[in-house]
Amino acid sequence: MPPARTEETELIEAARSGDVAAFETLMRTHASAVYAHALRFFGDKASAEDVVQEVFIKVYRSLAGFNGESAFSTWLFRVTRNICLDSLRAGKRRPIPVDPLTIATDASPDHASGVIDKVVLEEAMRALSPEDREALSAVTLFGMEYAEAAEALGVPAGTVKSRVFRARRTLMTIMGLLGERR
Repeated sequence: MPPARTEETELIEAARSGDVAAFETLMRTHASAVYAHALRFFGDKASAEDVVQEVFIKVYRSLAGFNGESAFSTWLFRVTRNICLDSLRAGKRRPIPVDPLTIATDASPDHASGVIDKVVLEEAMRALSPEDREALSAVTLFGMEYAEAAEALGVPAGTVKSRVFRARRTLMTIMGLLGERR
C-alpha cells in the first residue's frame, strides 16, 4: 500500500537531499507497479526487470525535476511508460505477441488453480490493445483517478474510462472463454 501523500512528500524531499534510505523506500513502495506495467507491456520477465532498473535510475536522476503538481505515482507512470515506449522505438525490446484464443494451452493442470489463474490473467492482459492495457494499468496498478490517467496518457478522461471499461470487458470475456475450456 502506498504511503500517505504527506509521508510520500517527505520521502521525496529526503531522497532529493541524498537520503538513500528514503529513495529505497520509494523504490520498494512502487517497484511492483512498475514491474507489472513493464511485464504487461513486453510479456518478458527479463525485459520487465531491465525496465524497472532503468525507471529507477531515471527517477533518481530526475527527482529534482519532480515538482509535485501531480501525484508521484502519476509522474512515475509517465516515466515508466516513456521508458517502455523508448525501448520499443529503439528496438531494444519487442512485446511478445499473444493470441487470446490460445492462452489456456500453456497452463499446466499440475499447478495450483490460483497460480494458473494469475498466469492466464497476465497473458490475457498482454492480449489487450496497448492503449487499453496502459489505461487499465494506470488506474489499477498506479492507483490513478481517471483525470490523472488522462493527463498522463494525454487523452480525455472519457477516453480513459472507455479504455478501462473495454479492457475489463475483454479480460472478463477471455477469462470466461477459458473457464468454459477447463
